[in-house]
Amino acid sequence: MSDSTSSSGSQHASHPASNSNANTNASSDARASRNGFSVLRHRNFTFYLSARTLGTLAVQMQNVAIGWQVYDMTHDLFDLGLIGLAQFAPFLLLILLAGHAADRYNRRNLVALALAAQLLCGLLLLSFTLAGLGTVWPVFAVLVLFGSARAFMGPATQAMLVNLVPPESFSKAVALSSSSFHLAIILGPTLGGLLYLAGPKTVYLISSALLLAAVVLMCLTKPAPQASHREPATWHTVLEGLRFVCSRPVILGAISLDLFAVLFGGATALLPALAHDVLHVGPTGLGMLRTAPGIGAAVCSITLTFFPITRRVGAWMLGGVAVFGVCTLVLGSTTTFIVALIALLLMGAGDMISVYVRHLLVQYETPDAIRGRVSAVNSVFIGASNELGEFESGLTANWMGLTRAVLFGGAATLVVTGLWSVLFPVLSRMDRFPHEERAAQNQTESS
Repeated sequence: MSDSTSSSGSQHASHPASNSNANTNASSDARASRNGFSVLRHRNFTFYLSARTLGTLAVQMQNVAIGWQVYDMTHDLFDLGLIGLAQFAPFLLLILLAGHAADRYNRRNLVALALAAQLLCGLLLLSFTLAGLGTVWPVFAVLVLFGSARAFMGPATQAMLVNLVPPESFSKAVALSSSSFHLAIILGPTLGGLLYLAGPKTVYLISSALLLAAVVLMCLTKPAPQASHREPATWHTVLEGLRFVCSRPVILGAISLDLFAVLFGGATALLPALAHDVLHVGPTGLGMLRTAPGIGAAVCSITLTFFPITRRVGAWMLGGVAVFGVCTLVLGSTTTFIVALIALLLMGAGDMISVYVRHLLVQYETPDAIRGRVSAVNSVFIGASNELGEFESGLTANWMGLTRAVLFGGAATLVVTGLWSVLFPVLSRMDRFPHEERAAQNQTESS
């Protein structure tokens, strides 16, 4: 891209009028680049962003209803862990094949089909509730289908974003996409908690309507160009993404840090129990607790839209994870609702910094032909840290007790952060993103 720009500049150098126009356009582009929302000028990105935001909003509403409904029926901490496991097990089985599919088939179509499957899950939950749900196993069965849909949606969603905007707008697209994602995480649990006052059927009905709108918006998104990949699904081709990640210490360090930090430190699965038994608040309070990390992450991501991280990248990432661990310790030691909210706010902000750095590293350092498979590996790590982390939280809470399990998770996150700074020195010493280092080096050599 920089080569073509340089060539164009030399062509216009001998024409004063053209040079004046070029300067005017360059000035206009510079002003636009300072506007974090200028990326919304790209139609495909706007439709993609809207579909993803509505889908996330619907799923977050459902999560509050499912967690409260299951715990209200059984009052069993282990069942809260099983909510995560029911989603992660099919996700883990299918994710590498899903990554291969994201490189072989049109990614827009895969995302639309996955959203349609999530819509089916919402309608099933609605029908079970209307029929008078008396046991929890139908909910877990629906979550297995939901986890399968997420397996195919994750790699395709991550891999298609980079092709929806010009390269110079990608960092803003990542930040704005993360902002909208966390805005949905902010609104979803709050709306879910408020609507749950009218019963879980209301939550499932409205979330299904939002998922239907998401399917329509994704279908309106024009398929983005992507590198062709028509190799058959063999173990060699399916595992190409894993081999690539293992060959890049900076990428392996970034995504494995998130895996183990959130695996041990994620306490979101225990929020229904914390809300009910420790903080003594109802569904609306639970919705606020589930919302708080999203608020912190959204504020952080909006800030990153206008002030992106460009220096001391590795230190920022490790620092964000450390903040996540410290705030988890605060969450496990407090009985005050406001303190818990503040801790969750800061947890979301710290996690957002880690997500931002990791996403840019993975997408910038991966060739488009294998981006779906590498995104699948990234999704495995994210899914393991979230859903498997929820199962781990439920298991340790059942064994240690509720607050001790949260405290253990926070301490483990800090230990992981310290270990990763030693095990992956390339990550801890990283000043700028590798692609920026290469660009600066090439510019120095050319001059």
